[in-house]
Amino acid sequence: MALAINVSSSSSPISTSSLPSSDLKAPQIGSLRLSDRINVSSASLRLSGKQRSSVKALNVQSITKQSMVASEEVDVIEVEDFEELAKKLETASPLEIMDKALEKFGNDIAIAFSGAEDVALIEYAHLTGRPYRVFSLDTGRLNPETYRLFDTVEKHYGIRIEYMFPDAVEVQALVRNKGLFSFYEDGHQECCRIRKVRPLRRALKGLRAWITGQRKDQSPGTRSEIPVVQVDPVFEGLDGGAGSLVKWNPVANVEGNDVWSFLRTMDVPVNTLHAAGYVSIGCEPCTRAVLPGQHEREGRWWWEDAKAKECGLHKGNIKESNAAVNVNGTASTVDDIFKSENVVSLSRQGIENLMKLENRKEAWIVVLYAPWCPFCQAMEASFDDLADKLGGDGVKVAKFRADGDQKEFAKSELQLGSFPTILVFPKNSSRPIKYPSEKRDVDSLTSFLNLVR
Repeated sequence: MALAINVSSSSSPISTSSLPSSDLKAPQIGSLRLSDRINVSSASLRLSGKQRSSVKALNVQSITKQSMVASEEVDVIEVEDFEELAKKLETASPLEIMDKALEKFGNDIAIAFSGAEDVALIEYAHLTGRPYRVFSLDTGRLNPETYRLFDTVEKHYGIRIEYMFPDAVEVQALVRNKGLFSFYEDGHQECCRIRKVRPLRRALKGLRAWITGQRKDQSPGTRSEIPVVQVDPVFEGLDGGAGSLVKWNPVANVEGNDVWSFLRTMDVPVNTLHAAGYVSIGCEPCTRAVLPGQHEREGRWWWEDAKAKECGLHKGNIKESNAAVNVNGTASTVDDIFKSENVVSLSRQGIENLMKLENRKEAWIVVLYAPWCPFCQAMEASFDDLADKLGGDGVKVAKFRADGDQKEFAKSELQLGSFPTILVFPKNSSRPIKYPSEKRDVDSLTSFLNLVR
């Protein structure tokens, strides 16, 4: 996607006299920019409100009291193709990407810091030698260890983190109406929207670009295709409108182990929760330690399914189906999936009969799916391989299409939260056991099956 960049100064007036950088105070994130930057005689020159990449000197000559003519062109539009830039930087190091981001956007870009291993972003910015800004979302529900890390980071780097807070009236209404822990009952999205997404939206309205610590290996279901730089698909920047904000992901192609090697080598301060088994760290009620072998995102919102593992800050990662989906969630233009001859296709009557059996001859593993769902499509190969592997091994592998007219039934009777949902029906129990993990490879599914079959 291309983004228009205006190679002119800020839309606010700027003095033509040379100002030392120490006299320019950085505007606060989410605040109005009121500093005067260019004064042309006693009049001011109002420039286009399009995207700008840098401030360039203007050679202005007064013609009359009412008008001025610039001897050089004032408003030059360059179009930046960030898809092409992402391709060029695909093999670049995080330090190179960070340097490019800070070079391009200067004081109009800031690092989003959550208090976890994304502290690496601050170290990379520090290593570039360029000025940089950092902001963080204080939801009011963070761990004490995270607040202590914020203080340590500020002192270590000599910076001030620009904190954003949720609207107190909205938080008060939520807690009074639904209690302190409503997210355990009806999902985390409402709480995250109030405490995280809306404050982030306010922060980004004061920027033209932001820097995140997203990595492809963090959440295979939602982050596996993130580029190192992109036009933000969800949020708006300072100039407003679609395409007004650029999102940089310098560590997108870096694996978690390599991030930690970097942090240890550079002796960067980290959250003490990491030493207690916390990998992905968010709010205290929604974060827990993970066990060896578990994926890091399994420590976040563990009571929900894979598709819900984004709080809304990066919901642009969740892609919609290319098929035409009707109001019931079904798609007529997409082919069915899980086509192995060893996968049994269950009807509504078939799965109801399976639920009624208390003493089965064989254990069953059933996927509740929708063929248009990208997460279901992503696990098709592994589930077919599982069926072929278990053929004749005393386990039946089956599928039940649970979208459209069957969705309410699946939600009320089969524990459907989001697609895909995987259930194991043991031989001697009528109640199915829900597979809790995002890891849907053959080995992970086989291990779980062996534990409960």
